[in-house]
Amino acid sequence: MDRQITSFIRALRASDVRVSTGEALDAARAVSVAGYADRTLLKDSLRCTLAKSPDEAITFDELFDSFFAKRNLSSADKSDSDGDASRDSPSGQPDPVELMDSGDEVAIAAALERAADAVDADDIRFSTQIAYYAQQMLKQMGGEKLQERMMQAFDERSEEGEAEAERLIEMRRELTKRARERVQRSYDIFGKGETEQFRNEFAENKKLSAIELSDMARMKVLVARIAKRLAVKHSRRRRKKNRGQLDIRRTMRANAGVDGVPFNVVWRQKKRERPKIVVICDVSGSVARYVRFLLLLLWSMKDVVPDMHAFAFSNKLVEVDDVLEDNPFEHAMDIIIRVAGMGSTDYGQAWSDLKKDHEALVDRRTTIIVLGDGRSNYDDPRTDLFRGCASRAKRTIWLNPEPLAAWGTGDSEIPRYRPYCSTMSHVATLRDLERAVDDVLSAYS
Repeated sequence: MDRQITSFIRALRASDVRVSTGEALDAARAVSVAGYADRTLLKDSLRCTLAKSPDEAITFDELFDSFFAKRNLSSADKSDSDGDASRDSPSGQPDPVELMDSGDEVAIAAALERAADAVDADDIRFSTQIAYYAQQMLKQMGGEKLQERMMQAFDERSEEGEAEAERLIEMRRELTKRARERVQRSYDIFGKGETEQFRNEFAENKKLSAIELSDMARMKVLVARIAKRLAVKHSRRRRKKNRGQLDIRRTMRANAGVDGVPFNVVWRQKKRERPKIVVICDVSGSVARYVRFLLLLLWSMKDVVPDMHAFAFSNKLVEVDDVLEDNPFEHAMDIIIRVAGMGSTDYGQAWSDLKKDHEALVDRRTTIIVLGDGRSNYDDPRTDLFRGCASRAKRTIWLNPEPLAAWGTGDSEIPRYRPYCSTMSHVATLRDLERAVDDVLSAYS
């Protein structure tokens, strides 16, 4: 496959555009037909094979313009290679002074491209590497010779020598600037996407208790991506399950009139339950930060799980569906914390309110998700009410932000609730929340 296309596909993958092997081969075939002469035709051909969504199309356009712009001198590079060689010193290294003095922009650009290829500038991953790669490019272009000529000019100790040294210093500064610009383009194409992926992976595994205000914009984007990923996964799984298995006996009977040729295929289908989730969140100070991300994730999946109900409490249980539906999420969370999060934590009161006012919501199709640390200030935890509620549900999932070693210490009632839960797990990161929600949806698909 053409080296430029493989490099371009690597740049797309680094920017979170998924390109399969088959799609890469299709792109290579498209280029073999379209060629490189017509830039618009090349761009349209590659976009058709490599960009599969509006977001990917935007990323594709940005990368295409940057990637192929820096390679638009490749043909000149090849054609001028013999002429450039004549400017090389006997050691094989180009003379940067003669190159810059020539004023030949095509030759200078070609020399920069060769130097970038020689030091593998396209392998850059982090912005902190720009200066390093620029210095390596300068060295590859004969920077040491330029340095020697500068020192020789200084050693002359004359006005002419000082003037020549100043000229060479300025030349080195200009050449370094151009090398940095060339490496910056490589970083924008190859490194920036991978840097973002690295930062995203770090954020997904960062403790939610350590999330700062400056992290919130990135976290919202990550939650949206996780919600989309889970929605696609479980929608696909349900479509696959809905088809069922081939019912051979019924298929043969249905096609008896056509000599048994299976024109009409009958599938043995099993009825699948629609997901129903009741999420109950402790929004006291110690847990509220975790609640924010769980509710954001779940409410981003309302299209997949329309039958979803949310409650918040510190003591009195408050239904918050309408708050989440009618307000921007951040404003909704402020309201929820203000209305439900100001009291002294009392789990027993929350279970009592659930039984009295909302018991009908819990049936055999319901998955109950509890997010809380189980610390009830030594009040009666009403495990009897919790046990009754859990027995009516399909599953009861308890997500505890405290580490396992803290369960049962002090006023923690977790050991008393644990026997009635289908699953009780420690959640500390966004990745933990994703696994928990994935597990809940898997039970329905």
